[in-house]
Amino acid sequence: MTSYRLVVVGDGGVGKSALSIRFVQGNFVHHYDPTIEANYRKQVTLENDSVLLDILDTAGQEEYSVLREQYMRMGDAFLLVYSVVSPQTFTAISKLHAQALRFARTKPVFVIAGNKCDLEKERSVTTQEGKELADGLECPFFEVSAKLNKNVTEAFMTLVGALHSSRKQTNTKKHRVCVLL
Repeated sequence: MTSYRLVVVGDGGVGKSALSIRFVQGNFVHHYDPTIEANYRKQVTLENDSVLLDILDTAGQEEYSVLREQYMRMGDAFLLVYSVVSPQTFTAISKLHAQALRFARTKPVFVIAGNKCDLEKERSVTTQEGKELADGLECPFFEVSAKLNKNVTEAFMTLVGALHSSRKQTNTKKHRVCVLL
């Protein structure tokens, strides 16, 4: 069975754990409990293949930033999460993207998720700003709400699908090289 390591990263309080738990268990966590690190597993079917997802929910607090390099080295794909009610968390996404590119063992894939889109009255990051960031970083973008379960599965499955396609292309290229030799 194919196994992929997904890493959920973003600043503290953006809802990384809420998104991970919503995707894996279907539940919404109403209280904020800062995470140091949590692992979740979920089996999905993609293109008739069974895929085991190992999801690493990371610490967002600055005091745990020294762990970030280790998280980045372990990831195959990254869900970059910010809160639409916090411009500081939005500006952190480019830095996290660059770190993942620098530290990842293989070429990672990314999806950007603007969480808490249900808090429209408190919004300080527009949908257009999120789309422009994603376009600039050449990755898919979703506005999500763990609370309402809006686009949560779509964001994770887009990430997994992009990784799966990327790996299939890499394997095909390896086979082509072998055939040509």
